[in-house]
Parts: sequence; C-alpha cells; structure tokens
Amino acid sequence: MNLIIYNILPFNLIVNDITGKLIVISAPSGTGKTTVVKKLLEKTPNLVASISFTTRTRRENEKEGADYFFIDEKTFKDMIHNDDFLEHATVFGNLYGTEKESVVKNLREGINVILEIDWQGAQQIKSRISSCVMIFLIPPSREVLLKRLKNRGTDSDKEIKNRFNQAVLDLEESTKFDHVLVNDKLESVVEDIVFCIEGKANKINRTKQVAESLKSFSETN
Repeated sequence: MNLIIYNILPFNLIVNDITGKLIVISAPSGTGKTTVVKKLLEKTPNLVASISFTTRTRRENEKEGADYFFIDEKTFKDMIHNDDFLEHATVFGNLYGTEKESVVKNLREGINVILEIDWQGAQQIKSRISSCVMIFLIPPSREVLLKRLKNRGTDSDKEIKNRFNQAVLDLEESTKFDHVLVNDKLESVVEDIVFCIEGKANKINRTKQVAESLKSFSETN
C-alpha cells in the first residue's frame, strides 16, 4: 500500500478548550469497522461521526455525505493547501482526509466525536491529542477476513489479495493502540467499545481471543 502522511496542523495549537472525547477506530480493510461504527452511533448518546473526504470512486451502496464526501483530486489538494485537514493520507491509491473545523467545533461543544481512519492517521492524531481513545479492531481469523473481503463483492481477486496482504501488515500496528478488540459478534464488540470510551476497559476479557486471532495470521497455509 502506498500511503503518505502529509503535513498536519499540530492539534494542541488548534484545540485547547475541548470538553468532548475523541474516539479513533482503526482496522484492516474487511474487518467490518464501518458496520461497527454505525451500530455504535445508534446506541451511544452524544456521539457523532466525522465523515471523511476521499477521492476514490463512490461504491454502489454508499451515500454522499453519509459514508464519505466524494471529491476530485484537485479539490482535495486545494483543501490540503488551505490547511483544512486534521490528517490525510493516500490509501490504495486514493486520498482520504479528516476535515478539521467540524471535529474541533463538536469537541469544543462537549460532543464526542468518532473517527474511522487508517492506523497511520490515527497515530498522527494521537501525537496531537493524547487523551483520544485509540481502538484497533481485528477479525476473528485469517479465514474470516478472506471471506469478508470476498463477500463484499466490490474488488477483483487481485485487489482482494492486495487488501489481505496489507491487512496482515496492518495487524502489526495494533500494539500502538490503547485497546485491541476482536470483531466477531457485532453487539459484543460495540459493548466493549462503549466500555473503552467510558474508561471501563477492565470489564473486557478478550486477551486470549485477541492472541488467537493474531496467531492465525502468523500461520502459513
């Protein structure tokens, strides 16, 4: 994956009076983070999602302004030039970015904000606001991930292979997050994320499950 992190405005210089919590969700492609975030938003009061901007083509089931803001490359680069992003990167050849103004506004008003972004962008955010809650989702096993990637029906066999290989590399970054959770059952993982947000991670007992999942990716066929 060709991923580049561009210049990011130091977060502590633009946000010094926030009362809301910033929650960052990252996961390898095909893990199901979008479904998890949508369910989390349904069940959690005072929580809004930051909608990312992207230059990639809109998929058939995606809606403008709900899943992403779909823009062309020139517009995206203009936004970079205007310092409109908290973070932005190139992922699988497409540009993605988190717009700054709306996130900061919500945090200052005491509204909790959730970001669904790549792990590189997540680390950049963490370096600028250490109080953010960093959560990394992993699939139950390599077999489950392959099945999920194939069932999406949006990628060619070559793209599926590339996404799977990148997912294996991404999993190595899970140790940099505050919490690592296995996305096996939707309701269970959402409940665990709520515990993390509320500072009650001690109620989660998934250490063995996480270890077994990661082990499955280290095994060769």
